[in-house]
Amino acid sequence: MAEISGVVERIWRYPVKSTGGERLDTVEVDGRGLAGDRLYAVRDGSGRLGSGKNTRRFRRMDGLLRLGSRLGPRLGAPQLLDPLGSPVEDADAFLRAYLEREDVALAREDAVPHFDQLPVSVLTTATLDWVRAAVPAAVVDERRFRPNILLRTPAGTPPFVEDTWFGREGRVRGGVRLAFVRSSERCAMTGLAQPGLPHAPEILRAITLAHDGRLDALATVARPGRLRVGDAMALA
Repeated sequence: MAEISGVVERIWRYPVKSTGGERLDTVEVDGRGLAGDRLYAVRDGSGRLGSGKNTRRFRRMDGLLRLGSRLGPRLGAPQLLDPLGSPVEDADAFLRAYLEREDVALAREDAVPHFDQLPVSVLTTATLDWVRAAVPAAVVDERRFRPNILLRTPAGTPPFVEDTWFGREGRVRGGVRLAFVRSSERCAMTGLAQPGLPHAPEILRAITLAHDGRLDALATVARPGRLRVGDAMALA
């Protein structure tokens, strides 16, 4: 039997990977994820993508999180925003000057998805409230964790309730079905400074001690559809 787990409070899309995102009232969800999410990334001359960490696939590029990005209604090339929120006229030229690297440019996704792990991240207000209580001196909101969906959960919902969703589907009114798989493994990016949020490394320490550094529920798209703020999500 389906059970209501919460209501969609905010929807976030990140047109350029590792930059600040845009809040939406509604969005199409297709087999890839939220339409346009992480569709672009900052790519260097070796093909590695700008991120908050270094791996074989990603290159740490400090400062990306201070930038913003947004997409037009037709999902064309994204608009890059500088740290003050002003649109950038020439994204590639700006990035080269801002990052002090001559080999970077905006790149659209090709055969390999830009996602770190799975395409859709859902975070509950119950878990977010726990983070606020665990690190009361830090400025905390969901932007620290870059979810696609912030889900308002009923009073009394325990933190990390997302762990109980794995292997189940979340279904919303517009037909979207999300198949929950696992949680994100958090890195130093959770504490990096971004507009309105100062550097706060204690956030990652708290999550690591309490929950092995994991936070949210990651999902694949089991059925496309339209997602709207205010939609109830039921677990099946």
